[in-house]
Amino acid sequence: METDTAFLLSRRQWLVAMAAMGLAPAWAARSAGTRLISAWQTSNEHRIGVIAVDGARWSVQRSLAVPTRAHGLLLEAGGSVLAAARRPGDWLLRWHPVSGQTQWHWIEDDRRFNGHAVASPDRQTVWTTETDLDTAQGRLATRDAKTLEKSAEWATQGMDPHELIVLPQRMGEIPAGSLLVANGGIPTLPETGRSKRQLDRMDASLVALDPRDGAVLGQWRLDDPYLSIRHLAWDPVSRTVGIALQAEHPDAEAKRRAPVFAAWNGQRLQASLAQPAVQGYGGDICALPEGGFVVSCPRADALALFGADARWSQNLAHREAYALAADQGHWWASGAEGVWCAPEGTEARTSTRGGERLQIDNHWAVWPQA
Repeated sequence: METDTAFLLSRRQWLVAMAAMGLAPAWAARSAGTRLISAWQTSNEHRIGVIAVDGARWSVQRSLAVPTRAHGLLLEAGGSVLAAARRPGDWLLRWHPVSGQTQWHWIEDDRRFNGHAVASPDRQTVWTTETDLDTAQGRLATRDAKTLEKSAEWATQGMDPHELIVLPQRMGEIPAGSLLVANGGIPTLPETGRSKRQLDRMDASLVALDPRDGAVLGQWRLDDPYLSIRHLAWDPVSRTVGIALQAEHPDAEAKRRAPVFAAWNGQRLQASLAQPAVQGYGGDICALPEGGFVVSCPRADALALFGADARWSQNLAHREAYALAADQGHWWASGAEGVWCAPEGTEARTSTRGGERLQIDNHWAVWPQA
């Protein structure tokens, strides 16, 4: 795998650089361990569960087998988690890790889940991104938070909708509470599942919808039509939305060098500037505690850091980087060797010896401490 290694910093080099900038004294390690709600696969099954990170060790605290690969994980009030099947998926699962209680919901035969859900601020509604199998068009479903039954659905104004967020404050002409949806834009057919067809017809976009009736409030596209808009993160420091991109260029070199990040300021989308090649694949994204964003680049074995102005700042070497999460001044990245914990600069390794290796999925979330 060819990557611009000249732009890769080791994590030790990064820590030294941060200390030289006078940032290290402000860091404080979490006195208690961290719990991460995660999805993973082994050689013979798929699971979701709670991963505990305590200092230099991590371990699985509890887990539950699921029928297919899980993707997005939504933390809910009361300690439950809502897991969505990876696209094209047919199930939602509400799981209470402490009690083990489960609530399953299966989608209609002519629809498929696209891996993500988000809750309304009042926790009465859950929205899910879906695909209409007859037309391949994206749908946003409104669901009762308790029963998970669908009460309405609206067009997402594109194909292959993926992650969605509720805008926490007004941005430009888009009011707080609006729904932002990432339309991946990749044409798929019911009989081909995840297989990609007719990529010259790609039409990725970021769309803002009114949560009351699905009315379109705005829609934005990047200049490069082969950049699929996938995952979203809100940065409260810069008040910017960061977007992880995945390239679908037919030309291998263009794909290798493609941007993996874009920023939205309420008015326009800006693809990353001055970014070295990271194989054109952004796996996950989260906002950094000090502002800006980190994108996991598993095909380049790197974590790419960006400012809110979309300007690339640095890459950190991290093998098979996938899931990202941040909370209370800290952030965590999954990887082949363990869990990278920043800004402490420690890497937690598994506390079980000889166990089967877990392949962490794209996403995880910090589970609130009891």
